[in-house]
Amino acid sequence: MSNISYYDYIIIGNGLAGFQLALKMAEDYFFDSKTIALIDPSNKNTNDKTWSFWEKDDGQWKSITHKTWQRASVFTNQKKIDLKLKPYYYKSIKSIDFYKDAKAKLNACKNITFIRDKVISLEESHTPVVKTINYHFSASHVFDSRVPDAFSFNLEDSISIIQHFKGWVIKTEDDVFDERTLTMMDYRLKDGNQTTFTYILPFSKTEALVEFTYFTSDLVNENTYDHYLKAYIKDFLKIETYQVIETETGQIPMTNFSFEKFNTKYVTKIGTGGGWVKSSTGYSFKNTEKKVKIILANLKSDRLASKGLFKKRFQFYDKIFLKVLKDDNHKGEWIFQQFYDKNTIQTMFRFLDEDSSFIEELKIMWSLFSWSFIKSFFKTL
Repeated sequence: MSNISYYDYIIIGNGLAGFQLALKMAEDYFFDSKTIALIDPSNKNTNDKTWSFWEKDDGQWKSITHKTWQRASVFTNQKKIDLKLKPYYYKSIKSIDFYKDAKAKLNACKNITFIRDKVISLEESHTPVVKTINYHFSASHVFDSRVPDAFSFNLEDSISIIQHFKGWVIKTEDDVFDERTLTMMDYRLKDGNQTTFTYILPFSKTEALVEFTYFTSDLVNENTYDHYLKAYIKDFLKIETYQVIETETGQIPMTNFSFEKFNTKYVTKIGTGGGWVKSSTGYSFKNTEKKVKIILANLKSDRLASKGLFKKRFQFYDKIFLKVLKDDNHKGEWIFQQFYDKNTIQTMFRFLDEDSSFIEELKIMWSLFSWSFIKSFFKTL
């Protein structure tokens, strides 16, 4: 414990947010003279998740994008909705490709240090002190991706549900998938009267990620996911013979919990621990990219690092959506059918990216007009 080192910036956690932040710092000459440390107990050598997002052009992740689509489908028990995404591309990145690319780029930077260790405490003062199992570090500013201890799904002053899922990447003997079209949501197979759906990313005619997802307050056991994955593959995809070549699971908080209240002058919460996951959808990849850009602009202008990270009106929309799903969880299928049937996918993407106009937002809210939303609107107010 005698080793005490100082860094200008310390990033706790080498996940999506930590790596995106470090990569943007590495690309900006403003930070060339700054010392940066990334602390994580893991080497990030496994493919633990698949990130998906949409954008109009090639973007900065073209070299590691695993697959892109410009067509999608949404299935409900009432109809099939075909979506032409152009000018958007829906994209998928495997986490292992992201980790490898990030580590290679960051290892080439002389001012960036990787520290494989577990953080056990963060003491905030004028100069924050990060304690790991083996060392003490100090910094001018700390970016912390850990979820605050104060967060709980059962807090009375916040609304929370869990997006939890299990996915299999399956390999078939015959050509069975339309690799040009992803299935964004398929509600035809349900676990009781809950919001559950199947998500399919076809990587080729013989390989796809098939994922069974819940938007609910409670988790289920491993066998439940397996049961519905097997049933969907057999009954809806009509596949009898296949190999499971990869498995991924996840639990994503969908909540209006005020993560931003933990941001201070010297410590900024990032990633899931900073509330960067879009609370109404669980998407985080492009959200992270946008928030990293804001943080860097703030640092270069000597402003509070967390200034302007959140837009109040979209937090309000998300809160209404969460309230409906919390109180009337069976409404999920109807909500998403209205979203994609009554609005163009391009409008929905702008809305979910928080780039929509107020007129577009009013039209989207009108498409969801129902007693459940009216009640939730006034409860939210």
